[in-house]
Amino acid sequence: MPMKLYGFWRSLATYRVRAALALKGIDVEQISINLMQGKQHAEEYKAINPQGVVPALVIDGGPPLFQSMAILEYLEETHPRPALLPKDPRGRARVRGLAQIAVSDGHPLVVPRIRGYLEREMHQDEPARNQWLAHWTLEALKALEAHLGKESETGRFCHGDAPTIADICLVSQVFGAKFFNVDTAGLPTAMRIFGECMKIDAFDRSQPLKQPDAPKTPTH
Repeated sequence: MPMKLYGFWRSLATYRVRAALALKGIDVEQISINLMQGKQHAEEYKAINPQGVVPALVIDGGPPLFQSMAILEYLEETHPRPALLPKDPRGRARVRGLAQIAVSDGHPLVVPRIRGYLEREMHQDEPARNQWLAHWTLEALKALEAHLGKESETGRFCHGDAPTIADICLVSQVFGAKFFNVDTAGLPTAMRIFGECMKIDAFDRSQPLKQPDAPKTPTH
């Protein structure tokens, strides 16, 4: 029975799981949950993920896995080649720390439920909402740049010369920046690494706009 990945084309968290699956050569059936139409709140989907967010990964019909970082860690433990974490504890901590800047500090502030709350409850118009999205997306990338630009562990990729979980998370954050029209000119190291990642087929074919459910003209 193939894995089933419940996600959405523009979900940055889903991108992270798609990229990890592709890097490890794992086949998956993708099921689109349209976040823009609120399908994540349908009872049918909440039976899979009670939080009403994507992604969720179902393996062999068992209980769904949820939260992108937990799924990435599971894939690393069950499919260790190619490795997406360094061998040494300090290196693993650095990679996880870089990843968490995007996953825990940046991305949670721009997800659909936050955007909806800004509009409905805080009465923010679209320009104000978009300013919020761009600000917090850029703040996370600036924090990543501050590490990547000065630390000796940075190589072709975030940590050395092979992609890790940190690169997956960096790339997802850059795609967010593209969605929200963020100026990335001040992020030379982060954008260099993004470019290196996109030379790899697994990163490229997993990108949001190459998914079957992606529209021809995306919007915020």
